[in-house]
Amino acid sequence: MPYNLPNLLTWLRILVIPLFVSVFYLPDTWLTPVEKNLLATIIFAAAAITDWLDGYLARVLNQTSAFGAFLDPVADKLIVAAALIMLVYLGRLDAPIALIIIGREITVSALREWMAQIGRSKSVAVSFLGKIKTVAQMVAIPMLLYHDNIGGYFDSQVVGTWLIYLAAFLTLWSMIYYLKAAMPQALKDDH
Repeated sequence: MPYNLPNLLTWLRILVIPLFVSVFYLPDTWLTPVEKNLLATIIFAAAAITDWLDGYLARVLNQTSAFGAFLDPVADKLIVAAALIMLVYLGRLDAPIALIIIGREITVSALREWMAQIGRSKSVAVSFLGKIKTVAQMVAIPMLLYHDNIGGYFDSQVVGTWLIYLAAFLTLWSMIYYLKAAMPQALKDDH
């Protein structure tokens, strides 16, 4: 396992998950609900920024590695899954939406692993559709975590809900895209 700054940032993203979750379990005498929302939003946003930063640093510093390429999406999926589960727990997100997004991530990860094992990983490389889904999701989650109005006019819960529904739709669409890309190989393996 290569020890470098990009991998350290990825590990940090994983290690911050218990801190992120525990914010909502702090007594209200320590932090008000509004402060909990703000702190959780900041932690999640910082994790999202380190996701971009570790990839950028890996390329700029020429510190890319197979281990980093494996760990980075794992860290992303863990922090997103933790956030979605907390949003369901807090009553800010419907469980079926969280299940769609988490289920797709598990399905596509397994599909990519299988395709890599048979030397066809380029068939299920990240698509533009997957990137749009990720953007919608990574904007929606902080809005749902923040939960409060911004400036008295911008309802982050309403906008976040619409964006997470869009992300769920794109999640299903991109999963179908990846499954269709893998289908010829799956049919070939059956014979």
